[in-house]
Amino acid sequence: MCRGPAGGGGGMLVAVLTVLAAVGAALPRPGLLPHGPARGDARLRPGDDESSPGVLLRRALRLYGRAARRLYVGTNGVISTQDFPRETQYVDDDFPTDFPVIAPFLADLDTSGDRGNIYYRQDDSPDVLDQAAGYIQAGFPRTASSFVPTDAFIATWENVGAYQELSQGAEPSEKLNTFQAVLAYDDEDTYAIFLYPDGGLQFLGTRPKESYNVQLELPARVGFSRGDGDDPKRDGLFHSLASSEEALRHLERESNVGVPGVWVFHVGSVAPLEHVEPGGGGGTVQSPVHHGLGDYSRALYSRNNRASTELPAQRGAEATSPHPDHGPRAPALLGIVPKGLPVYSANPSSYSSGHHGVGVEEDVHFNPDVFTYSAASKEMCAQHHGRCSPHAFCTDYATGVCCHCRATYYGNGRQCLPEGAVHRLNGKVSGSLTVGRASVRFQDVDLHAYIVGSDGRTYTAISGVPQPAARALLPLLPVGGLFAWLFALEEPGAENGFSITGAEFTQSLEVTFYPGEETVHVTQTAEGLGPDNYLNLKTHIQGQVPFLPENVTIHIAPYKELYHYSNSAVTSSAHREYILAAGTANQTLSYRLRQNVTFAGCPHARLPARQRLSVARAFALYDGQEHVLRYALAARIGSAQGELQHPPQGAHPRVPALRVLRRCWSRQSPACPCPSCPAAAFLGPGAGGRAAPNPRRVVKRCRQSIPQPWVTQGQTWVPGGSRGAAWHPLSLRWGRLLPAEPVRQLMPCEHERLYPRAVPPGPSPVGDGHVPQCDEEGRYRPLQCHGSTGHCWCVDAAGQEIAGTRTAPGSTPPRCGSPEPTERPRTMCERWRQSLLEHYGGSPRRDQYVPQCEAGGAFTPLQCHGDSGYCWCVDESGREIQGTRSEPGTTPPCLPSVAPPSVRPSPRPDVSPPATGTFLLYAQGQQIGYLPLNGTRLQKEAAKTLLSLHGSIVVGIDYDCREKTIYWTDVAGRTINRASLEPGAEPETVINSGLISPEGLAVDHLRRAMFWTDSGLDKIERARLDGSERRVLFDTELVNPRAIAVDPVRGNLYWTDWNREAPKIETSTVNGANRRVLVNKDIGLPNGLTFDPFSKLLCWADAGTKHLECTFPDGTGRRVIQNNLNYPFSIISYANHFYHTDWRRDGVIAIDKASGSFTDEYLPEQRSHLYGITAVYPYCPGGKNATKPTPLLIVLTAVICLTC
Repeated sequence: MCRGPAGGGGGMLVAVLTVLAAVGAALPRPGLLPHGPARGDARLRPGDDESSPGVLLRRALRLYGRAARRLYVGTNGVISTQDFPRETQYVDDDFPTDFPVIAPFLADLDTSGDRGNIYYRQDDSPDVLDQAAGYIQAGFPRTASSFVPTDAFIATWENVGAYQELSQGAEPSEKLNTFQAVLAYDDEDTYAIFLYPDGGLQFLGTRPKESYNVQLELPARVGFSRGDGDDPKRDGLFHSLASSEEALRHLERESNVGVPGVWVFHVGSVAPLEHVEPGGGGGTVQSPVHHGLGDYSRALYSRNNRASTELPAQRGAEATSPHPDHGPRAPALLGIVPKGLPVYSANPSSYSSGHHGVGVEEDVHFNPDVFTYSAASKEMCAQHHGRCSPHAFCTDYATGVCCHCRATYYGNGRQCLPEGAVHRLNGKVSGSLTVGRASVRFQDVDLHAYIVGSDGRTYTAISGVPQPAARALLPLLPVGGLFAWLFALEEPGAENGFSITGAEFTQSLEVTFYPGEETVHVTQTAEGLGPDNYLNLKTHIQGQVPFLPENVTIHIAPYKELYHYSNSAVTSSAHREYILAAGTANQTLSYRLRQNVTFAGCPHARLPARQRLSVARAFALYDGQEHVLRYALAARIGSAQGELQHPPQGAHPRVPALRVLRRCWSRQSPACPCPSCPAAAFLGPGAGGRAAPNPRRVVKRCRQSIPQPWVTQGQTWVPGGSRGAAWHPLSLRWGRLLPAEPVRQLMPCEHERLYPRAVPPGPSPVGDGHVPQCDEEGRYRPLQCHGSTGHCWCVDAAGQEIAGTRTAPGSTPPRCGSPEPTERPRTMCERWRQSLLEHYGGSPRRDQYVPQCEAGGAFTPLQCHGDSGYCWCVDESGREIQGTRSEPGTTPPCLPSVAPPSVRPSPRPDVSPPATGTFLLYAQGQQIGYLPLNGTRLQKEAAKTLLSLHGSIVVGIDYDCREKTIYWTDVAGRTINRASLEPGAEPETVINSGLISPEGLAVDHLRRAMFWTDSGLDKIERARLDGSERRVLFDTELVNPRAIAVDPVRGNLYWTDWNREAPKIETSTVNGANRRVLVNKDIGLPNGLTFDPFSKLLCWADAGTKHLECTFPDGTGRRVIQNNLNYPFSIISYANHFYHTDWRRDGVIAIDKASGSFTDEYLPEQRSHLYGITAVYPYCPGGKNATKPTPLLIVLTAVICLTC
């Protein structure tokens, strides 16, 4: 908000800055705002990647145009309005981030071992607010001269160190940093202040954790990021102050307010704030001379080539204003700094306010001797995968990256929604309208929309608009029509608006009503998806609309609208009629509309040149009792190519005549509308000696011979041909008109398009007027869909429907014919591998690292370095997972994070397993297998697939004996699910949020609770079996938690952590009390863990030591059962046997408890890793709430299959 020059802050400003400036050449530590325990600060927990709980602010602050009620402080020099992701997702990546960030010093910091403190608090004490106001008024003397904040949030990083991987005997670095960030705000504006005391920045960057012994240090990043998933590099959504060593070096020496080490920014306002505004009103003061430094100013370019420069080192004493258009700056600090002390630039040069590219295009010159943080010479998915939706994949192109939604989702890749689901939209509507002669204003009234994606229906309700304006807006259907275009039902090959724009765009609409020529302007701005996938929208309506009396209703006929597309805009225009009905009297009126939708699109996307929106039903009404204006539309979107080929019944589409003739000249048109213009008339020189006529004259001559019904106002329609005959088109080649080859006769499909089959009387299962789809050669396409009903089916070569292939509207179309081979883009792993191979000259040495990729292109979960023998696990982006690096001779047990490509299962024969008895269930990626037991012997011949879960990676599995329900974790879907073993039951998801890599799972049938480990979040959690009452038991001192087991009778919990540096087995009560280590010696990779309720023994399978061992629950009586395992993953105890899954054999192995000998094994037909395993008893183990033994009926003839 603009502030007037008047106010009482001038004396305070002079007083505060006099004190600050008098202390010398840089900001002293006392110059920081007061902080520490004495001021009531909270202290962030020591560690490498910690974050504070969300601090609930006393009043909301405005940040990046949004209201924030909570703030989070992170170890790595950042503040955010949301909880932080794992540091591996941002700390070594380029700036800006893909989540909201205020970054006074973003780097890989570490406060472990009491190396420094991080304090934070909110404050409204006068001394703090006055000091903050002094800095702000110095930075913005024109616009904030009277600004006094009502609240402040202060975060201080005091003597914090950089993360270091210390070798044995090495001492940690003594370089420590101190800096502070302050957010000072009132109800209208928010300012950020970064403070860097003298000597406070002793190191300027940190080494990436995954540098693989490469001596690389990444400079810290300083600035702001709104963190929009759509395009965080878009203008105004971020601001970079420093991201190079040289720029960082001057943070504590220079300033944009005239006080060394102090930097002030305007970061939020209730008024529109296009970008972060840096301060720059500190007066014409000098900058120090830096000897031996060249001009460090270096422009980096964003996609649209607008330059953005970071904080440079200046040669001279002149400083450049960041706002040259604002005129000379007020000398606010002149006369304040005592004589004899050096003074510093208020703003040594202009710097980024929104455009900053991390890479430099090939044709941009830059100084290679200056190192700035740049992961590559251009944007790559490896650095920017976080921009994509969790339901999307990233693709590298020659000039950057783009996101694409995965199957079963749609959107622009940055935002993706599930196909066919119901969506909701919330927004606010403001306006200033002249209705007839009356002026009406309304502010922030509610807009709600409900979208049924499966059939393209949209319902819009706007409440609170004053009645005269609400009635006058009834004809303005395009207000709701935007949603019809966004979520229209897509015909084959078409894309609705959301698939192109995603959830961030601006629509500008101009409507002129006739006959009065009233004009109204509508602007609708989408601001992203909310936490529940709700689209947020702001609408502003301004202008003049005709008055409508209360007794009229609006009738709007179905219509079609043509949309034209480019990489960043969609445009359309139309003339639309509507009927005003009052009793038996009707009046037809009309309006003309012009609209465009602008968005930040993928420059590499292949957008259609145009598409046709067909609105089959359109309603508008005003509910006077509820004061709600409602619009309802049902729309489809499809290709517009047919508009030149298929005129609607009773109408004559109009096409410019010259374009018609050019279509005739091309070889794509089946016939020419100009039979009386013989080919000889168009022969050029050398073909009869006559020169080619002017094409427009040819058009004129041709038009004279075309039947009149097809010629209107200088434009013509091109019919598709004549039954039993074909005209000879002409080709336009190199500017000459030459005869083309004779056109073949019409194929049956083409003939049917021109002359549709007669529809028999009576109801039709597909509706009237189906026009078949033909391929390029005129044959029937194997898949046919009805444009109006949405039914799809397969046809044979004669166009006849193949029985049993018809699908209902909104469902997945059938697979027809042979799929066309498609070449998928290379994955990140494949691109990285190819790049390294080229770098190594095609033949890497045995000691050089080359990433290993799966057949589908994903990173192999296990990566190894040359022939050194060192191996580690990686996530789906190829990043090393902490605590997994293993020395030669030991392979870490890595789990995939991306499901393999789904293959539709073929129908299986009905199976009738025994109705009672015990059996094993095992997880095998995308399925859960069933393996019955005969006593303790494996009945391998009766093994079957119990549950198929395509797209999943099932890891942990357990059984609830009371409800006869299986539970499992899915690391690909990041969910916990369950399914009853009763016939006809379907799987359901019980937890689908707050998970990254859920692995081990244990069910407590007595307490009706479940427990699980998450190796991505390093947590152990518990919840009720329905997912309610969820809470974290442990989130500290965990690195790679995996297996978990519960003793329901005694209320104890056990789990393993296979951290390669310190593997262990721990225990606690089921409520998280009395945590302690049971085993941490002579242990390697404890993958599997089981508690035997009968023998009361806790047993584990170790893939490192190759041992199967047992101990009592208190850790005593430890003994080895088997010392020659292969590679066990999970284990279960039943009767006198252990059963474990083995990664070396890819099967289930049985071991006798008494002798330790292998007694049996089962190897499934599908050879892939098996994960979790559990035993299903026909009764519950003993306990006070145990159920009586009852037969367990398992009917596998009703096998559950998610995709069958």
